[in-house]
Amino acid sequence: MRLFRSGDLLGIAEETLEFALEASEESHPNEYMGLLRGEDARRLGLDRDGTVITDVLVIPATESNPVSATVRTSLVPNDVRAVGSVHSHPNGVLRPSDADLATFTRGQVHVIIGAPYRRSDWRAFDREGEPRTLDVLDVELPDAESFFDFDQADIDEELADDL
Repeated sequence: MRLFRSGDLLGIAEETLEFALEASEESHPNEYMGLLRGEDARRLGLDRDGTVITDVLVIPATESNPVSATVRTSLVPNDVRAVGSVHSHPNGVLRPSDADLATFTRGQVHVIIGAPYRRSDWRAFDREGEPRTLDVLDVELPDAESFFDFDQADIDEELADDL
């Protein structure tokens, strides 16, 4: 069992993208905001090293209006699975604003979803706001409880593999 993920980001699970699209549409006309978390690709049955985005973490007390969404940074967990962020632009513009770029300091990828929130209404960007490719992958997502299904022997094995 791999507890720590590889640095290469392979893509986003189709089910995760669908969740983000639906959440963005439900938040309209306000912006939607969430953090992206990933899972080791091999744990998802892929025969490749890397990470697949599998979760959207919604932070409590996130404030949202038609032109911005603000996350309370004090409520963001220190998560080794964090890979970036996702938020919507109700105006449909699929490029980062100056305010977006200021928040892109953490993570490998930042997804912007625009109205009308169809499958083609999203783009991925790197920390500098440059477009990047993010494949949509058809993978079966693990049960939420399985993340905590490890013991000290698993941790010791993982650390030994990393040496």
